[in-house]
Amino acid sequence: MSRRIPRVKPLQLRKELLVAESDLNRAQLSGDWQALTAGARSLTAQMKSISALASAAALLVAGIAAFRRERALVRSAKSSWLGTLLKGAKVASSIWMAFRAPGPDRTR
Repeated sequence: MSRRIPRVKPLQLRKELLVAESDLNRAQLSGDWQALTAGARSLTAQMKSISALASAAALLVAGIAAFRRERALVRSAKSSWLGTLLKGAKVASSIWMAFRAPGPDRTR
């Protein structure tokens, strides 16, 4: 029995190798795309949290500045310590509510 090894034409073999390489490249591209989208989602979430903190910090600074301005005006009018305490509590409560306000990604 003589076994004859079928000979594959060189062009057919090259075509099969190119198709296999193309499949590998396609799979790698799909994995890279998924990694890229996951990174973009992570970056977006971080930027949202940073912007929320920056907004709260800006509100805090504005509240403190308003309190100091009002206090300077009150000093010239010599109001009672109780009035100053109540106004300070009002500013503190507004700042507290700003920090506790639900953002787009927080639920109550």
